[in-house]
Amino acid sequence: MKIFFEELIIKPSTATRNDANKGYPAKMKPIKTSPTNTIMAQLHPDTLLRQWQMLRLIPRQPQKITARDLHEKLSVEFNVGKRTVERDLQSLSGLFPLVADERDRPFGWSWKKDAPLFSLPGLSQTEALTLAMVEQHLKNLLPASTLQQLDPYFNSASQHLNNAPKSEQARAWLDKVRTVPTSQPLLAPQIKPEVQQTVYEALLADRQLEIKYIKRGKKTAVAYRIHPIATVQRGHVSYLYCRFAEYEDLRTLALHRIQSATMLDEASTVPADFSIDTVIETGKFGFCTKGMITLEAILYKGESDILFETPLSRDQILTEQEDGTVKLIATVPHTLQLEWWLLGLGDGIEVIQPAVLREQMAATIDKMHARYR
Repeated sequence: MKIFFEELIIKPSTATRNDANKGYPAKMKPIKTSPTNTIMAQLHPDTLLRQWQMLRLIPRQPQKITARDLHEKLSVEFNVGKRTVERDLQSLSGLFPLVADERDRPFGWSWKKDAPLFSLPGLSQTEALTLAMVEQHLKNLLPASTLQQLDPYFNSASQHLNNAPKSEQARAWLDKVRTVPTSQPLLAPQIKPEVQQTVYEALLADRQLEIKYIKRGKKTAVAYRIHPIATVQRGHVSYLYCRFAEYEDLRTLALHRIQSATMLDEASTVPADFSIDTVIETGKFGFCTKGMITLEAILYKGESDILFETPLSRDQILTEQEDGTVKLIATVPHTLQLEWWLLGLGDGIEVIQPAVLREQMAATIDKMHARYR
């Protein structure tokens, strides 16, 4: 048990004690303490488990947790007093990059923002490779504020791979794997980190929000009181699905257009039969669904190849014609996203039914033709 505890508690001290007071704001620094309590903890397995759980409960900056809240959470599993929790925090802050925010009482405790990932057991080779590939895939897809929350995991994976023996091919593997987007790459909009954090906390706590939101095409933010219901990542943009306090219908807000957010004490209300999956299936996040349609089209010059392997819908039917074309029939939501996809196929597709969609496509193509004359 003593050896195990040293792996968990003692070894990180070399890296953290030397620069324990670097990079902390005024009144926000690790609390120095004698390691006596920690050394004594080696004699008690329960203390080891309690301190391990405590480290897992402490959030990363800018979030924080008080000793009282830690005590409440730990009391579910351990017979521990609040003073013991406070002493543990003081002891552990001398060994780990923990910071106490002394600007308000009660003090809030956090892991330092750039603290290494604390995890037992450590990453395996396969897990490190997977995380490295995930980072590569998401770096041009998610907002920077979202990716920053994953930095400790990505950094841990990178360190693991960089320290791998030369005989292993882990690092070489990353040079052989790439993710290519299926559409024109776009840069993700910037989301204010404090806004994203507050919105997510309100979603988890089922609390209302007071926000300031700039509508598209406007320059001035307007204050709204909303009931947050769900968040959806569509391509590069994060959306908040919510209900405005004075209305019953549900609406979609782009997270990057929220300029400020304050969580309120009042609970948010969600329709009893609400399901975000049902909302997505109806095409809401394909923008302005016009209902379900039976799409019938003729595909030319190999455009059908991808649909044989990745169907447009579960009931899709592809029929090869005598002239080499392929007839497509599929039930899909009529959305802007569908229209963009059809137009993106250019002269490789001809919409047959429904007639309204065919006429709309023809009108759009006529306008395009007129502009290129």
